[in-house]
Amino acid sequence: MNLDRFAALGCERLVAASPAEPRDSARLMVLSSGGIAHRFFRDLPQYLKKGDCLVVNDTRVFPARLAGRKPGGGSTEILLVRRCGAPDRWAALCRDARPGMKITFESGAHAEAVERTPEGGWIFLFSVPDALEFARGHGRPPLPHYIAKARKNSGAPPESETDKTRYQTVFAREEGSIAAPTAGFHFTDGLCAGLKAADVVIAPVTLHVGWGTFRPLSGAPEKHKMLPEYASVSQQTADAVNRARAAGGRIIAVGTTSSRTLETFCVDGGLSAGEGWADLFIYPPYKFKLVDGLVTNFHVPGSTPLCMAAALAGEDNLYAAYGEAVRLGYRFYSYGDAMLIL
Repeated sequence: MNLDRFAALGCERLVAASPAEPRDSARLMVLSSGGIAHRFFRDLPQYLKKGDCLVVNDTRVFPARLAGRKPGGGSTEILLVRRCGAPDRWAALCRDARPGMKITFESGAHAEAVERTPEGGWIFLFSVPDALEFARGHGRPPLPHYIAKARKNSGAPPESETDKTRYQTVFAREEGSIAAPTAGFHFTDGLCAGLKAADVVIAPVTLHVGWGTFRPLSGAPEKHKMLPEYASVSQQTADAVNRARAAGGRIIAVGTTSSRTLETFCVDGGLSAGEGWADLFIYPPYKFKLVDGLVTNFHVPGSTPLCMAAALAGEDNLYAAYGEAVRLGYRFYSYGDAMLIL
């Protein structure tokens, strides 16, 4: 897969600094065998039919960014990633960490960098008994850096109080992600009610988005190792998906995390209930076993979500679609516009 040509499109100048309001007023590019159509997200029901099953990710983002001070007094930041056994021991990302360094927070609590993680982060030992509970009270939403940059370029503050609610989907239930499953941003309660009234099934899975989803590729896709992220599928969702397939309905994944969960828990052509660590990396020429369609955003070049979208749409088709999106001024990345691949 040639990722360089996606980078050359100049998507970074179209990064969205905030979500569309209302959410379903975002633009929707529909990419199918019939070509490209330009709609709004509220038009999504027109592309679904009775018996289709939308699979959404119900993970909830927690305030994983912790601002602190280094021993010398300079500022730094920790991004919590996952718990490592005890509740006071967490893997995290921190550019400034050194072995034994203690980062002190405004509350007086501190976290000590005790060892490196295989993925290049650090394990921190917190002075408080529960780092997650501490983050709930003292952390900030883990917005991607490109949102802060887009806001700075427009003269807006890098953070807003409203991000605490805006950087969640209407499906958010299970706390555990350090980044939102952004395809779900475009749904509203009203849109979901209309889909259910039209007998479109909405079924949740859980994948807690971690560093694996957003760690940039360091080379060709076939050389990239996907870091594992916790995922689970309930028996109720497995039954709903399997009933839909048996009745001829399509399985439409809302987001690449939902898609990866479906493909990870696919057994003998059906969805199996369970939980575990998902490390499946999907890129061309992967053949999907369960997913018939994908609701997704316009992704960062060199990212694993872009590779998955290319696997479903076809690399050349996706490249042409991205080129048209740039030409027409679509909004890109987490808070940007949407694409439906059928």
